[in-house]
Amino acid sequence: MEAWEFGRTVRRWRDRVAPEAVGVPAGRRRRARGLRREELAALAGISADYLTRLEQGRARAPSTQVVESLARALRLADTDRGLLYRLAGHAAPGPDVVPSRVTPSVQRLLDRLSDTPVVVYDASWTLVLANAPYHALMGDTTTWHGLERNAVWRNVTRLPSRVVHTPREQAEHEARLVADLRLTASRYPADRALRRLVADLAAGSPRFAELWDAEAPPSLPDPSRRKTIDHPAVGPITLDCDTLLVALGDLRISVYTAEPGTEDADRLALAAVLGTQPLQL
Repeated sequence: MEAWEFGRTVRRWRDRVAPEAVGVPAGRRRRARGLRREELAALAGISADYLTRLEQGRARAPSTQVVESLARALRLADTDRGLLYRLAGHAAPGPDVVPSRVTPSVQRLLDRLSDTPVVVYDASWTLVLANAPYHALMGDTTTWHGLERNAVWRNVTRLPSRVVHTPREQAEHEARLVADLRLTASRYPADRALRRLVADLAAGSPRFAELWDAEAPPSLPDPSRRKTIDHPAVGPITLDCDTLLVALGDLRISVYTAEPGTEDADRLALAAVLGTQPLQL
């Protein structure tokens, strides 16, 4: 019954969302009232097939990550978000859990940056969302699962990245991430998922374990706001990267920009265009 009610509720709320309110072009010939299924799936970062099964009650026990993604895509208020969690069989995250909530007001801010590469992480440095220009610049994140979605893990295990770092810059970046995660762990000591993340990182990465067990965080300079991205199609692009903190939601929003009129701005624009083109086989 709960799986059926969850799907029915998602479908009802999908019908009430105006496409233009979530950045989806409506078009003159549009017949759908609200969002189409594939549009909501794209906004939530899940497959249309999985959303179909959820709406029809054939997929049970969606994860909290899926529930949060749907709540964000549907722009749900806190009361409706809590209801969606309960229908999925979960308790809505409380104040003792690392939040991943993107409030409607923050989402409106992100909508204004729809042509700019933006990525959002929670306080554990787990990916919350990345927009299309970010995927075009850095590569697709939609296939990442589990620890792959955590920036600390991706860095300490040196997973492939388009960001160019010297060995010293990479080591300092890893140390800053781990030091920040240690502060997060001190703020959310009751978060079981966070404790599990730290245990998995320590078990899977000697580098993380070394940094985590250090007696004190190293004294490091402020993070560089300039990053060079080695894009496979347009070559190196040097950009300003500003990370903004959403204090109440404990989110980190990284925004990548180039000075107008520069070669880097031209390359960034070209990378964004190439990122929207279908792959030719």
